[in-house]
Amino acid sequence: MKIIIVGCGRFGSELAYRLSKLGHELAVIDNTPAAFHNLPPDFLGRAIEGDALSQDVLFRAGIKHADALAAVTNSDVLNAVIARVAQTVFGLKNVVVRNYDPIDRLMFEAFSAQVISSTSWGAQRIEELICQPEIKTVLSAGNGEIEVYELKVPESWTNRTIHDLIQSSECLPVSLTRVGRAVLPSQETRLMEGDILHLSATIGGIQAVRTRLKAVQEA
Repeated sequence: MKIIIVGCGRFGSELAYRLSKLGHELAVIDNTPAAFHNLPPDFLGRAIEGDALSQDVLFRAGIKHADALAAVTNSDVLNAVIARVAQTVFGLKNVVVRNYDPIDRLMFEAFSAQVISSTSWGAQRIEELICQPEIKTVLSAGNGEIEVYELKVPESWTNRTIHDLIQSSECLPVSLTRVGRAVLPSQETRLMEGDILHLSATIGGIQAVRTRLKAVQEA
């Protein structure tokens, strides 16, 4: 793929390097020459110095033939405008935008670009690791609104049903693995110590599961 990255800070340079190592053709735009020092010496893409709102700069980056663009500067307003220009002026459909400040999330809802909030997502991951380390996140959709969690069933839940554990409409069982064999569980499936249970849930849904786990363990 031909990909344009706007913003060559720590985030943008890491993203550009990862994509280039996968074999994609990269062009990185930044208006600060020193920012390109963030790129590793073996980065194979192009560094374009200039204002990403300038059509000339975007042309030099190859936007006419680009397959995707990621706007990942530290300015939410700039990211939003660049995304809008890429979509409406150049007809680029695969546009991803970094949301730097969670306060600005509402601003991005007016755009059809995919929005990733590294601040909100990172804070949510740390919260989960601190509060409930036995439940691990294995897949995150959007900015963590829906996630797939992995739970190793403790001894205190042996012979209890999934219905006993999940009593929220915001949580659904995805799979249960026992002795290396996975099945699609039902509400009446009985749990055994050591089972690996995958759950799809919102934040509220997984919190309800955590509350049920704690209540039984402390009973």
